[in-house]
Amino acid sequence: MDLSALFGCLATSTKTILAESLLHGYKFDSINTVYYMAPFATLILGIPAMLLEGNGIIEWLNTHQSVGSSLFIIFASGVLAFCLNFSIFYVIHSTTAVTFNVAGNLKVAVAVLVSWLIFRNPISGMNAVGCAITLIGCTFYGYVRHLLSQQPPGTPRTPRTPRNRVELLPLVNNEKLDDKV
Repeated sequence: MDLSALFGCLATSTKTILAESLLHGYKFDSINTVYYMAPFATLILGIPAMLLEGNGIIEWLNTHQSVGSSLFIIFASGVLAFCLNFSIFYVIHSTTAVTFNVAGNLKVAVAVLVSWLIFRNPISGMNAVGCAITLIGCTFYGYVRHLLSQQPPGTPRTPRTPRNRVELLPLVNNEKLDDKV
């Protein structure tokens, strides 16, 4: 179970980072990002669904009185999925993929805490520690983002990537390095 959760987290993070590269790197808007990512999402989800569900899809279709009601359910699900993906890409376009993932983790932690406070759902000690770490991490992330937003314009907000070999060398006063540069 832990391995599947790790895989799900990695897959979601990869999707949001890919979306950010399309939105910011290629200057796409949210609609174009949905357009270009939908075929890949269909393949990624469709092939395992056919392999794992098998005849379950046909059996589900046969449980409805008419084909129209099942097609309406499928169409409505598609519209909702489109709206969800559009809103996700809009948020990523407005912020960053990291901010989106941090907000998603915060949402899960708050949902667990609210269910514990309001409905008295039991949570384990490990869940409580995980929620506490998540809340502390999200608070720290927000604080760092706030500090970065207070910097004067023109100040680099992230470390820039070295452009040549000289920039990769540490800033030391070492005569052995002078002949290697």
